[in-house]
Amino acid sequence: MDSELTTAEGHEDGERPIAAFFDLDKTLLLVNSGQLWFRRERAEGRLPLHHAIEAGVWLQLYKLGLMNGRTALSRAVQSLKGELEQDLRDRTQRFFDDEIASEFAPGTETALMAHRQAGHQLVLLTSASLYLSQLVQERLNLDDILCMEFEVEAGRLTGAIQQLCFGDAKVGVAEQWASTRSIDLKDCFFYSDSITDLPMLDRVGRPVAVHPDARLAKLARQRSWPILDWSQPVRAPAATLGREATVRA
Repeated sequence: MDSELTTAEGHEDGERPIAAFFDLDKTLLLVNSGQLWFRRERAEGRLPLHHAIEAGVWLQLYKLGLMNGRTALSRAVQSLKGELEQDLRDRTQRFFDDEIASEFAPGTETALMAHRQAGHQLVLLTSASLYLSQLVQERLNLDDILCMEFEVEAGRLTGAIQQLCFGDAKVGVAEQWASTRSIDLKDCFFYSDSITDLPMLDRVGRPVAVHPDARLAKLARQRSWPILDWSQPVRAPAATLGREATVRA
């Protein structure tokens, strides 16, 4: 895995609109924001220990294919039921300032700059909440965000999920977004660290593994997908990153 990239042959990006989709945790960020959030909620007394354990079990069952994503995540967010949406926004802002703002991968900005220069739309595609995703969008100047959205009634969270954006559900969310913009996902990039994002990595034409987990790293090598390390500043000229990229061995 390297941070140096070189350009591969491909069609000219200017022929039609292209999007570069980015996962958040362990991709644009060096950390898992969800784990940090649950740890903070637990430390500040808002998340009972048994709720934290249950949420972890449900998400693990999803990863093992024993529970669908909507059920797992719906159960995991039940602790938010009845909370004022504005309170959650305010708490997320403090969380971002304290624990997230300093954790963007050093190579992120170079990659984003390259896609901007190529005229690509920059889209965050993440299971993180709308409230955190909006702060990331503002910090990185992204064109759009596709993320987890909670159902809200009369200013309070109901404990239900309005938009699921996790695992294979990311594909449907991205397809709907792209269809309204005349974008073909086969022309697009998707950067992710996790094997749980395999459906979306398979759906786009330009999948890229960034800081991949063991299963994704193995698959990426088998399929000759780029494997990138943004934990250090990317040394390649920004212009070379806006097209299909391969890792320099």
